[in-house]
Order: sequence, then C-alpha cells, then structure tokens
Amino acid sequence: MSHKLPGVIGVHHIGVSVPDLGKAREFYLDILGAVEEVAPLEWADNPFIDSVVGLKGSAARQFFCRLGNVQIEVFEYSTPKQAPLDPQRGVNEYGYTHIALQVEDITAVHERIIAAGLPVHTPPALDAITTDVDGVKHGYTGTYCRDFFGNVFEILEIHQQDEIRPI
Repeated sequence: MSHKLPGVIGVHHIGVSVPDLGKAREFYLDILGAVEEVAPLEWADNPFIDSVVGLKGSAARQFFCRLGNVQIEVFEYSTPKQAPLDPQRGVNEYGYTHIALQVEDITAVHERIIAAGLPVHTPPALDAITTDVDGVKHGYTGTYCRDFFGNVFEILEIHQQDEIRPI
C-alpha cells in the first residue's frame, strides 16, 4: 500500500493572458455565464508581483470569474509586450492545450458561442445524448471551440454513464 503524500487538494484557478480584457469579459461573463466574485486588480512598478510572475517591470490588469467549480483569472499585460498568439494554434502543440467546461445544456451554450461569431471545430453530436422513458438523460457530447483570441476550450454535456465521468 502506498503512503499518501500531502499535496494538491484541488484546482483553485486557471490563469489566461489575453490582449483585450474587455473582449475577455464579454467571452467569460456574457457568453459562458461566469460570475465575477472579487474586484478586479491592476499593477505596475511592483517588485513583489514581478518576482512572483517572473517578469521584470510587469504591468497588467486582471479580473477573476467563476465558472461552476473553477475560477479563471484573466490578465491583460501592457508590459512586457507579447508576441501575437496564433489563432489557429494546434492543440498538439506543447503546453496547456485547452480547458474543458461541463455545461448543463450544450445546445444553449453552443448557440451563444455561434451567435458571438466564435469558431467551433465541429458541432456537438446531439444524438449522443438520449432520454429514457423516465425522462432521465444518458450519454455525453462535446466539442472544441475557440475564444476571441484563439484559445481552445471544450464544452461538454455529461450524464451518468460508464464512458466518461461528470464533475
């Protein structure tokens, strides 16, 4: 029997750097339905934050929002300048490739994403979710999408079954 090491108790938040904080707010709050729970921050000329983030002379604005059981921290750095993100960056590239968001109604979320003009790799296979005679849904479906900046996220609707576990 292995000894349990003290360690991670959960994911507190995921950080995302974006070139336009206003468009990011539209994406996370208006399209995905996130809730902003704390006041936004900004900083410049702060040696302590520079040491934490590992950037000399950093300056940024940020906001935190909650999507279900995870928080997203969104940054717009004004300093130092960044290279542009390739909006078609493949999910096979090294590093974090996407975040997956379990949703209650994939049809409604997909429609909001499409209405905002955001790219969807392929529509979700809606026939993969069935409803039995008792009105209980089974199965799962999902698809990859991109935000306004090319960051990949996955939307999933999952109902109790053996192939994939819901949150």
